[in-house]
Amino acid sequence: MSFIEFKNICKKYPGADKNTVNDFCMNIEEKEFIAFVGPSGCGKSTTLRMVAGFEEITGGELYIDGKKVNEMAPKDRGIAMVFQNYALYPHMTVEKNIGYGLKNMKVPADEIKKKVDWAIKILGLEEYRLRKPKNLSGGQRQRVALGRAIVKNQKVFLMDEPLSNLDAKLRVSMRTEISKLHRELGATTIYVTHDQVEAMTMADRIVIMKEGIIQQIGKPMELYDHPVNQFVAGFIGSPQMNFFDVIVEENRMKFSDGKQVTLSEEVVKKLNGKQGPMIFGIRGEDIKVDAAGIEECKYEQEAIITDTEVMGNENNLYFTFGGSQAVARVSKYGVHDIGDKIVFGFLPSKMHFFDRETGENYAEIN
Repeated sequence: MSFIEFKNICKKYPGADKNTVNDFCMNIEEKEFIAFVGPSGCGKSTTLRMVAGFEEITGGELYIDGKKVNEMAPKDRGIAMVFQNYALYPHMTVEKNIGYGLKNMKVPADEIKKKVDWAIKILGLEEYRLRKPKNLSGGQRQRVALGRAIVKNQKVFLMDEPLSNLDAKLRVSMRTEISKLHRELGATTIYVTHDQVEAMTMADRIVIMKEGIIQQIGKPMELYDHPVNQFVAGFIGSPQMNFFDVIVEENRMKFSDGKQVTLSEEVVKKLNGKQGPMIFGIRGEDIKVDAAGIEECKYEQEAIITDTEVMGNENNLYFTFGGSQAVARVSKYGVHDIGDKIVFGFLPSKMHFFDRETGENYAEIN
């Protein structure tokens, strides 16, 4: 039995016409770091709150460490939770905030001190231990909130968008700290975020949700390279995957503006006989610009650059092609200006084709 098991979990609020979470099924192994990700309203936080016991499960069964917990009180589930809102006590110092939960649990004072000292050290808060929250930065407050959770020594950590109140630089450093903390503690972690970069950089596996339904579960690069549908393909990756309306006839792909591309045998085989109208998708880094030395690409298409983004380590080139706006990611040495003409081709091994109605990725249907 897996450490956490979701068996057809559903949540329906009174008066709602449909489930907020519908038929959620997955297994989480001990010490895994799992990210729930998706747009606002997809049901990821509701699912986390059902694990915590803060929301009633209206259908299905939830097991933690072999025990069914549907009716179990939150305090008995062996979990610790970190929220988006730090919820620190403003009149208490750092060390008192961290130890307050243990005090309520009637833990002996010497043990509280030992655990608080350990948490303060591991989180790098030694010089701030006597400060109150108003005298701390956002990142320091977040570390205090983490400290309050880890001293409880629980087997499961639940984190609900804990970094969304921080600025971009702090978010990057805190991602690293949380990942390191997870490895050191060896706890099972479920992390909710709307930020796909956080999910990609931190999680062992990612659960992508849409309208209360799991779209795909997998390792970060599995989702990136093998999305099961157009929603996943568009949600994971920045900039977003390029999408074009096309018609495929035998080995020819025709775009909405009449442009055509000859498909390789590899791509025709990947389509497995699928023909007609569909959505063609390809990531920006798989559009190869002015690099005719790459044999597997045919550089037979032309476009005019309409915009550029200089990112430092790479450049994004925007152009109109096939009736849609597209973006190619090139190295920082691939310098182009607005108005320049580029010649480009698509990497056949990285081409995706989606059903226009269902969004299914034809190449991933087996």
